[in-house]
Amino acid sequence: MPSDATKTVTNMLTSPPHLPLIAPSILAADYTRLGEECSSALNAGGDLLHFDVMDGHLVPNLALGTDMLASLKASMPEAFFDVHLMIERPDLFAEPFAKAGAGHLTFHIEAMNGEMAGDQGRELIDTIHKLGMTAGVAIDGPTAVDKADSLLEHADLVLIMAIRAGFSGQAFDPAALDKIRAVRERVGDTTRIEVDGGVGPANASDLLEAGADVLAAASAVFRVSPSGRASVITQMRTPTRGS
Repeated sequence: MPSDATKTVTNMLTSPPHLPLIAPSILAADYTRLGEECSSALNAGGDLLHFDVMDGHLVPNLALGTDMLASLKASMPEAFFDVHLMIERPDLFAEPFAKAGAGHLTFHIEAMNGEMAGDQGRELIDTIHKLGMTAGVAIDGPTAVDKADSLLEHADLVLIMAIRAGFSGQAFDPAALDKIRAVRERVGDTTRIEVDGGVGPANASDLLEAGADVLAAASAVFRVSPSGRASVITQMRTPTRGS
């Protein structure tokens, strides 16, 4: 049974205070002052922090881990951490990330094993829920939505990658809009749809109209000065055409 504190944290996705939610992605933050960067993003209006984990196998990059998350959670216990596992064996890391302070855990459909993907994914979602977190399934840029069909009704969140997973700063692929629409048609209004990759004020309107309600933004937030971050987040939350 999750603690009262954990129950409160997991309500960020199951009972969000408002929509859309803006999730500054710390992959683009200045790691030499990471705690300060995270606080800046939340103080600027970010709702939750997107925390990318990469193993150099599922995606061609290495990033972040449980010790870093635990340190950040200890310094900002009220923050909600949306952990995105871009790794080959997400099942091995559900419990470590729960202990480190994750409020939500997303794994990639590409990490599941062929014909057994549905069974493996449902088992992992059950494990994540038992650990007191909400659970998500991610669909990489080149992957068709159909590959994740068997898991969509079980997940609390579906993450659509608008790039090929692995590096921040890539250009947004408009093909993600059709994937968002397809997923929203399948899951209805109770499942969150998050978009990651090239997200910013310029495409926020299109993403929200397509059906996304959680926007993960890396460079758009962290590659501007701290004083400009509130404006960026406000523009993404309430975008206007041509912004």
